[in-house]
Amino acid sequence: MEETISLKEIFGVIKERLLLIVSLIIGAALIAAVVSYFILTPTYQASSQFIVSQEKQDPEVQYNTGDIQTNIQLINTYNIIIKSPAILEDVVKELDLPYSADQLKSKLQVASEEKSQVVTVTATDTDPATAVKIANSTVETFQEKIPDIMSVDNVSVLAEAELSENPSQVSPNPLLNIAIAIVLGAMVGVGLAFLLEYLDNTITTEDDVEKQLGLPVLGVITHINDSDVRGEHMAIQSKQTKRGGYSGAQKKSV
Repeated sequence: MEETISLKEIFGVIKERLLLIVSLIIGAALIAAVVSYFILTPTYQASSQFIVSQEKQDPEVQYNTGDIQTNIQLINTYNIIIKSPAILEDVVKELDLPYSADQLKSKLQVASEEKSQVVTVTATDTDPATAVKIANSTVETFQEKIPDIMSVDNVSVLAEAELSENPSQVSPNPLLNIAIAIVLGAMVGVGLAFLLEYLDNTITTEDDVEKQLGLPVLGVITHINDSDVRGEHMAIQSKQTKRGGYSGAQKKSV
């Protein structure tokens, strides 16, 4: 016979282990807060944009869709070149960065919108000012060297990265980390509560006797504390004293 569990039993297990669940939630949230605010190093991002346009030509000649399509196809090539050692080594030397071109490559993201000629170069660093310098220097170096690399001159800077007065970190996100920790803490707490309930094979209630042993309950012996026994004994003595006093008073009056 398959065992089933009712919704009432589920809430009963959660209620019984509520302190454990709440403790795990609070503990997970505190750990996430400490790690996010005091252990993880905050990082910042800065973005610079350039546009891939047609080479300089006669002003009277109009652009056509073929020219634009060619420029869009070149963007995939540019995305690879801009993160190549030929560009990044010059950026490292120019900014006197304390890491290599390969390490700088991991700090750069190059992306372009679908069917767009605009390319965005995003730099990530623990120092917001350094992130701005890396983004701008990378785009400028790429613009200077691309004519020699591919014999084209169709890159123009669209927007330079700027350092704001109050730069906001992109990671870690303390609020998001705490929220995730609370959800994970609740899931682990509930799972652990049901696991402990499953492993608990002690018989504590009349229902446990019927379910585990398959025997009917004929009677229940109530647990009596010492305080209850003393209280009952004092009550009996008080009643006997009152009755004895009342009988003595009757005899005396007779």
